[in-house]
Amino acid sequence: MSSAIIECIPNFSEARRPEVVDAIRQAIAAVPGISVLDQHSDLDHNRTVITFAGEPGAVEEAAFRSIATAASLINLDEHQGEHPRIGASDVVPFVPISGVSMQECVEIARRVGQRVGEELGIPVYLYEKAATRPERQNLENLRRGQYEGLKSEIETDPERLPDFGPSHLGAAGATVIGARQPLIAFNVYLASEDVAIAKKVAAAVRNSSGGLRYVKALGLLVDGRAQVSMNLVDYRHTPLARVVELIRREAQRYGVSIHHSELVGLIPQDALVDAAVWYTQLDQFEPDQILERRLQQALQPELPQPFGPASPEKASFLDALAAGTATPGGGSAAAFSGAAAAALVAMVARLTLGRKRYLPVEEQMQSILERAEDLREDLTEAVDKDAAAYQAVMAALQLPKGTLEGEQIRLQAIEAATLAAAEVPLDVARSAVEVMELVLQVVANGNRNALSDAGTAGALAQAALVGAGYNVRTNLAVLEEDDTVRLLLNELDEVEERAAALDEQIQSELRARQGVMLK
Repeated sequence: MSSAIIECIPNFSEARRPEVVDAIRQAIAAVPGISVLDQHSDLDHNRTVITFAGEPGAVEEAAFRSIATAASLINLDEHQGEHPRIGASDVVPFVPISGVSMQECVEIARRVGQRVGEELGIPVYLYEKAATRPERQNLENLRRGQYEGLKSEIETDPERLPDFGPSHLGAAGATVIGARQPLIAFNVYLASEDVAIAKKVAAAVRNSSGGLRYVKALGLLVDGRAQVSMNLVDYRHTPLARVVELIRREAQRYGVSIHHSELVGLIPQDALVDAAVWYTQLDQFEPDQILERRLQQALQPELPQPFGPASPEKASFLDALAAGTATPGGGSAAAFSGAAAAALVAMVARLTLGRKRYLPVEEQMQSILERAEDLREDLTEAVDKDAAAYQAVMAALQLPKGTLEGEQIRLQAIEAATLAAAEVPLDVARSAVEVMELVLQVVANGNRNALSDAGTAGALAQAALVGAGYNVRTNLAVLEEDDTVRLLLNELDEVEERAAALDEQIQSELRARQGVMLK
């Protein structure tokens, strides 16, 4: 297999007709260079997940063929199952594994989406890293109302216009296509038949209702047993063991225990290793203590490392920035600067942790580190979000305007897309100020030898804020002034005032600790 590897994990709304599932699998496997890695079918969900991988071109073709095959064999008007769905090919994510950047997966998702819309006549929504607007990043937002609800809303609500394809549903429904990091589809079965308990536990666990940040969860009744069905979208920040233990504690409140759990599809090895380390309390464990990993390093050192691009993603972004195309542009560059600032804050915090001289601020630095990493992730995601938001505006401008109704829908779509294009850089501005607040703390209390790095972080965060502000005002300037526009502008003013005050404090602390005069 090529060193450039992408994984695709399409979810199909069928499990009770093996011949249909086999036909879809065969369509995937027939593409040269594709390896089908796993198939998981659940009769109660009436849903099948097929995992396959290969080089980018082969994966792109196999994904399209699977969607086309499913559309010809699955009728959503006749489909019933426990799991939410809006299409025969319900969701099709692309995941970078080796030698491929996330941006390349985003581009593949958009190409497949456009082809599905044009050639198959299926409405397509882009999600996660490929989303064209912030509210479409989360899959649950796109599945709102399921197939039955979307069937009417897609024709009347401008907010539900697809990114590609027609604004009406056929029997194949709609398809959600995107790019994301590896996730873990993980179900926990409770020793109870009471689905109400599963729903309460799911509500306590999932991020959207105040639970763990990187967990999405539903309470279902499957095979006569209460099930907490989950997607763990970032197992590094919310480990598997933490999720299981929270479910165990919540279930105990209702006098229920965990019966068993199951994986849907595949799981990264590191996630299982982390769980084993947690449960066995191997506090001094190092990954290269795993026999098989050490053997692989010794015997096959030329193999690419999983879950990482072969060339730095920053280089491909800077090449794209210099390409003379409309995207990525200043908004993405602002987000990139903010992410770099957050990375430097994390660096200074790490250089402070564990040193005797700085033991009094150990807890503070640990908290700073965790928040800086969260902000770095958010700002890195905003690089693509900003470009996608601009493309959504361009797509809205190209909507047909031959009729009065068409023109009204077009204008509403333009307004919604432009507002979303202003909200993305405003989020960047908010995050940049948070980074500056962390910068002030590491400048005041962090490792003295890393003060120049902390100061650079402050300068980059300030640059991110200024650039984001330009983009917010540029987008809002084309909209009619109303309460929403004024609210956003007022918030930007407040953010900028806060940043100016923070910058003065940062410079003052730097002068005090470095003992030199700074401009």
